[in-house]
Amino acid sequence: MTKYQIVPMTQLQAESIANTWRYEGIYAFYDMDQDEEDMAEFLDPAAREGKVFVVTQMEEVIGFCSIESENEEVEIGFGMRPDLTGKGNGKDFVSFLVDYITKAYHPKKICLAVADFNKRAITLYERIGFQQTEYFDQSTNGEVYPFVRMILESKKD
Repeated sequence: MTKYQIVPMTQLQAESIANTWRYEGIYAFYDMDQDEEDMAEFLDPAAREGKVFVVTQMEEVIGFCSIESENEEVEIGFGMRPDLTGKGNGKDFVSFLVDYITKAYHPKKICLAVADFNKRAITLYERIGFQQTEYFDQSTNGEVYPFVRMILESKKD
């Protein structure tokens, strides 16, 4: 399929994602309005600057990602447009993000956190090469939920 691009997120794009992207079933957990703090940060241009991007395909927004780099380690978070999830698009999407981060940041490791119930995502990340390294409880969406930290070690060395 056509190549993806990563570009800075505009305020209009942030508002559209926060206000219209709705996931089905248990994945509604990822709707932006489920956590007021997360939503406020997502909608704040200063908080997003240099860290939060949209992923486009032929000028169309298909996802977003946050990238924070520190000490040769990159922490990523991302979301795919709801109508594209659960249809086999995840591997290309996440592989693209990993390739982009590897080329742009040259990290020793790429880390992410995923809700423990999201077995579909955990399986996908493991197929790409991420390994489960830690289990922890995280306060989000007004409660505390179990999460899994996953790490992809750099292939260079």
